[in-house]
Amino acid sequence: MQDLDELYQSVVERKENPKPGSYTDYLFTKGLDKILKKVGEESTEVIVAAKNPDKSELRYETADLLYHLMVLLVEQGVSFDEIKEELGSRVGLMSKTKDRPEIKDLWSERSFSMRENLKNLCAY
Repeated sequence: MQDLDELYQSVVERKENPKPGSYTDYLFTKGLDKILKKVGEESTEVIVAAKNPDKSELRYETADLLYHLMVLLVEQGVSFDEIKEELGSRVGLMSKTKDRPEIKDLWSERSFSMRENLKNLCAY
């Protein structure tokens, strides 16, 4: 059995010491856009699998998603320890919904930020 720390380290190792012809090397060679596309595809496959009564497909697709997320983290220079720290900082906060902003408020703030980023990108 492989845990997520081992998976992350395996992906780091493959990035540092590429094995030509490996799928991981292919993803890193193709770059961020390909990795993001795969994360999106795998996310959708997890959602579809979750709707099916056979949970083996959900396990399979979740494993694919976790792998691709690890590739994305390594590509972006975000350590798995940073993700664990972020999760740890949220302990006990999830149940305090009255102290959390409404999703529509968050979306509004993010939409503005995204619109500004898109405007800046389009200016080039």
